[in-house]
Amino acid sequence: MRDTRESRLLLVLLIAIAFALITVDIRGGEDSPVDGARQGAATVFGPIESGVSAAVDPVGNAVSAIRDSGERHDRLAVLEEENAALKARLGSDDRSRSRLKQLDKMLKISGQGQYGIKGAEVIAIGAAQGFSWTITIDVGANDGIKRDMTVLNGDGLVGRVTTVGPNTATVLLASDPDFTVGTRMEASDELGFASGQGDRPLRVELLNGKAEVKKGDRLVTFGSQADRPFVPGVPVGVVSRVDPSGGGLTRTLYVTPYAAFSKLDIVGVVVEAPKKDPRDTVLPPKPKPTPRPTVTVTVTPSAEAPADGQNQQEQ
Repeated sequence: MRDTRESRLLLVLLIAIAFALITVDIRGGEDSPVDGARQGAATVFGPIESGVSAAVDPVGNAVSAIRDSGERHDRLAVLEEENAALKARLGSDDRSRSRLKQLDKMLKISGQGQYGIKGAEVIAIGAAQGFSWTITIDVGANDGIKRDMTVLNGDGLVGRVTTVGPNTATVLLASDPDFTVGTRMEASDELGFASGQGDRPLRVELLNGKAEVKKGDRLVTFGSQADRPFVPGVPVGVVSRVDPSGGGLTRTLYVTPYAAFSKLDIVGVVVEAPKKDPRDTVLPPKPKPTPRPTVTVTVTPSAEAPADGQNQQEQ
């Protein structure tokens, strides 16, 4: 339509009629004079809308159901692909074979505990952040990493995420004096809190001052509310010393951690907690006691020496 004076007047007239009909419809309520026209339109177009809705809704519902039911599976599948890519990047030389071994151990732990993990490499140690016992890893917010996620490796608990950048994250190690984690004793289920002591064994305060504990007993993480910052069942370490019970409310243990904090390389961030507590299933097999060889000493009697008198007669 050409932009003429007549076309402009027609447009203004149509707008005025539209406003008038809207005003009449609103004021008329259920007795609106245009109600019949509206019902007629509904009669004509209603079946078409219902047909389209019936055709679209089942598809939408099916897609939604598949998405919801497969969300966990898809997430784990993505993590497996990412860990496989990390594995491929490590190569095949001597150093890389060691790193592949670390990755395999870590994936075994994640499978036993049903942890969804994101594999990462350690790219810096504590001095870069001004802390004594921290590391920097090469994954961050862009990889789904968040603050207060558990970090482990193929041996056991490493620490927790404290700071997250777009592509890197800082991990506070379990050996840091400011680090504390709830623990549970294997089999006996005695609860306590482990604290870092730098390069010395972890210090654990058991809540039961009369708990029966011995050297060689093992501990795992107790887990936190909503699994943050710690998921349950991650191996912590082995009891190396037990302070004598002094009748106090708590009992002090010293635990050698499974993870070697001075030579961390490949680690995993737990981005998806297990559906149920793995309890003690993630702990490594107990070492079999080495039998001590039994030495039997047989004494052979020697020939008796001749008497002094006999020696003198022979002379």
